[in-house]
Amino acid sequence: MKSTINVRHFEPRDLPAANDIYNHYILTSPVTFDINPKSVEDRAEWAATFAEKGRYQCLVATEGEVFLGWACSGPYRVKAAYQTSVEVSIYLDPNASGRGMGTLLYNALFETLKTEEIHRALAAITHPNEASVALHKRFGFSEVGLFTEVGHKFEKYWDVLWMEKHL
Repeated sequence: MKSTINVRHFEPRDLPAANDIYNHYILTSPVTFDINPKSVEDRAEWAATFAEKGRYQCLVATEGEVFLGWACSGPYRVKAAYQTSVEVSIYLDPNASGRGMGTLLYNALFETLKTEEIHRALAAITHPNEASVALHKRFGFSEVGLFTEVGHKFEKYWDVLWMEKHL
C-alpha cells in the first residue's frame, strides 16, 4: 500500500517537528549559518510570520503523522521598498531527501504565491550545494551573485550564492 503525501499550510502543531529538522541542519550542515540549536520557543516568532494568504506563507509535507519538511516565503529585508520581494527556503527531514519533496513543496508554494503581490523570489544558498542550486534552477531561478566567505561554520568559511526568480 502506497502512502500519501499531504501538503498543507503550516500549523502551530508543526513547530516541534520543524524545529527538530532545523536543529539537525544547525548541528550537521552549513546550509544554515545558525550555530546553536533553537528551542521551540526561539522558533515561535519565525512561525508566527506565516499566514494562509499574503506574501509570507509556509507549506509543509506530511506522510501520515510523519512531518517531512517545509517550504516558506518570508521577508527579504524589513525596509518598506523591499516588500514585494520574498526570500524562500526549504528544509527537509534527511530521510525525506531524494523523494521529490523539494519539488512537491516548491510547486505548492509558488502556486499559492501566484495571486500575491510579489515581484521577486530570492534564495540564498550556502555554496557549494548542487542539489539546492539544481532545484532552484528547475523552478526558474537564475544565479545573480556570489558572496564569498561571508559565513564561518565548522572551522571553514562558506560562500553564499544568491538566486532570483521573477514572479
